[in-house]
Amino acid sequence: MIVVTGGCGFIGSEVVRQLRAKGHAVRVVDNMSKASSRVPDGVEFVRGDLTHAGVAREAFRGARACINLAARIGGIGYFHKLPAEILSENNLIYSHTFEAAVAERLERMLFVSSSMVFESATRFPSKEEDLRVIPPPFTAYGFSKLIGEWYCRAFHDQHGLKYSILRPFNAIGPEEEAGDEVGDAHVIPDLVKKIRGGQYPIELLGDGSQTRCFTHVRDIARGIVMALDHPAAENEDFNLGNAEEITMLELAKRIYAAWGGERPFQATFVSGFPSDVKRRVPDGSKAKRLLGWEPQIDFETGLREVIGKA
Repeated sequence: MIVVTGGCGFIGSEVVRQLRAKGHAVRVVDNMSKASSRVPDGVEFVRGDLTHAGVAREAFRGARACINLAARIGGIGYFHKLPAEILSENNLIYSHTFEAAVAERLERMLFVSSSMVFESATRFPSKEEDLRVIPPPFTAYGFSKLIGEWYCRAFHDQHGLKYSILRPFNAIGPEEEAGDEVGDAHVIPDLVKKIRGGQYPIELLGDGSQTRCFTHVRDIARGIVMALDHPAAENEDFNLGNAEEITMLELAKRIYAAWGGERPFQATFVSGFPSDVKRRVPDGSKAKRLLGWEPQIDFETGLREVIGKA
């Protein structure tokens, strides 16, 4: 039995689908806090809030491993609006799930971190070992994910809990939905919502020069599932990302063109958030070398899927 916390979310539900396709029995733990949450087919489902003591211990009984995706998560506006809740609740989730993993003698904890741990990076593409020397993240969410990585190492050092750390870089896929306000969700669903709603000119946060590298959710889930039983993933950390870099201005242009806007593209720039990361580019060579993983779905294919779904 594999426990997937947060298994009803965007990445989690795809992880579950791939686990089931490989014949794994899966138990999903989720509090169903997002309107888009759906229980995947063919799983044992536990509706529970992992910030509450005892939920994780009960959910982990009889399991051999956990893929730990549960977290308070959203877009950049969400990070700035609820920093205390994000930090407090994510730490509670980590404490309860890691303690339950030790108590129930799980074989391995797969912790799904985030590219946000690289907020302070100055070398690009960024390698896993760069985290040893760069300053910590400056958003509560990024810092909370870095804390989760420390949980992995601390519980291994004290209790012998084996772990793998996976860091997705800007997941893209047709199942992710926009939030009620700009910045509540990630940039692609936000832009699609604006363009679909007829906003013109298109509002961009900051000056549009920020860059990101988008990785299809199916590729990210495949990397997570590959790490589950791979001996080379034991007590290691991996970036899961596509190194193709794109500015937010170019991203908006491509989405607008794909949507078939009749008027020439125009953008207007509004004040961004103080901690909007200017650049984020992964080095995925370690995952390729040790796991044999690399992205298979190109950005344009993923973007067409998102536009088609919308």
